[in-house]
Formats: sequence, structure tokens, C-alpha cells
Amino acid sequence: MKLGVFGGTFNPIHYGHLRAAEEVREKLNLDKIVFVPSGNPPLKDKGLIDASYRYTMVKVAVSINRFFAVSDIEYIKKGKSYSVNTLKKLHHLYPGTTIYFILGIDAFIDMPNWWHPDELVKLTDFIVISRPPLKFTDISTSPFLGADEKILRKLDSGKIESYKTRLKSGREIIMLRLTPVAISATGVRKLIREGKSIKYLLPEEVESYIIANKLYKVVSGK
Repeated sequence: MKLGVFGGTFNPIHYGHLRAAEEVREKLNLDKIVFVPSGNPPLKDKGLIDASYRYTMVKVAVSINRFFAVSDIEYIKKGKSYSVNTLKKLHHLYPGTTIYFILGIDAFIDMPNWWHPDELVKLTDFIVISRPPLKFTDISTSPFLGADEKILRKLDSGKIESYKTRLKSGREIIMLRLTPVAISATGVRKLIREGKSIKYLLPEEVESYIIANKLYKVVSGK
């Protein structure tokens, strides 16, 4: 079994997240994608709402896709949530499963600043997905990867769609171009604060939940 682990604040989850997960699953023939909403991340985003709301929104959003699931592994945890600990637990929960940790280019570049990154890169395999305006050639600065820059440039230009190689730790890494979806959680929250419509940016059930719970300072259901 091949399992993709898609972590994030999901503040809120939107179609950009969902479409990215679906493309990763289909293009790499994964059996399932598990969304892991962060509980109490070490570096909180501005405007991050309580984990219970974010977990529920993800649960609602993924419920109609039989290949998607949501984990409460970070939501129920007390204290800070660290990716290395989450991945350890998931490997224990899914013995004999190949687990891929799904990250955007920005997150992978920032990984040296995470909690015990040297342990993380030995623990699991990775899928790094496109995240404009960053480019795959930007990954060449990572201390964990010794990639061929010519191939990275082919990824950036669209000449190839994916590139599979090994991290210096020996773990597999797959870099994958995805269809650009210009939706951001920051943008969604801004629209809500301004009292503007967020229809068609995220599932209708998530929009209804946001309105019903007056999240992100929403005052009306436009």
C-alpha cells in the first residue's frame, strides 16, 4: 500500500488543497491520501483558528472522496505538533505501508529549520509539489538533496512532469508538477473579513460551516 500524508494548517481547507491531493494520488497511483490538520504548530500562522474547527472543516471536505481520509493525530495532541513525531506515529499505525510525506516547494526548502529535520529525512519518503512562484531549481539549495539542476530546470519549464531521485539519507523523493490553482487560505480569509463571497473557492459544506460558526470574523453569508 502507498499512502500520501498531506499535512498543513488548512486554515481553511480549499479546492487548491483538494485538487493538489487528487492529482498527486492519481499521477503517482497512491492508494490513499491522509490529511493531517496541524494541532499546535511551532510557528503559528497569523489568524490561525482553533484546531477543532480546522479538523472539522477538513473532515467535511474530504468525506465525499473514498481515497481521502483525515487524521486527528495532531488535533488531539497536547503541546506542540512536530512533523517528525507525527510521521513516527503514522508509520506505527500503518505497518508495512510506504508512506510519502507531501510538501510544497516552500515547505521543503524551509525544512532545515524544523524540529529534528535530519531525523525526518531518514524516516520517510517525500513528494514535493509545485508551489508558484517558487521553482524546483530553488530546491537545489537544500542540504538534504543532491539533485541534477538540468532536470530541475526541465521540471520548471514543463518539459517533464515528475522527477524521482534519492535524498542524501537514501529515502526516495518525487518532485511533481501540478495544475496551478490560484487559491490561497490567506486570500479566502481576506474575502471573509471583507464580507465578500467565497463561493467556488472551497466546498459548499465548508463555506456553510464557516458561516454557521462565524469563523474568520465572518458577519454575513454572502
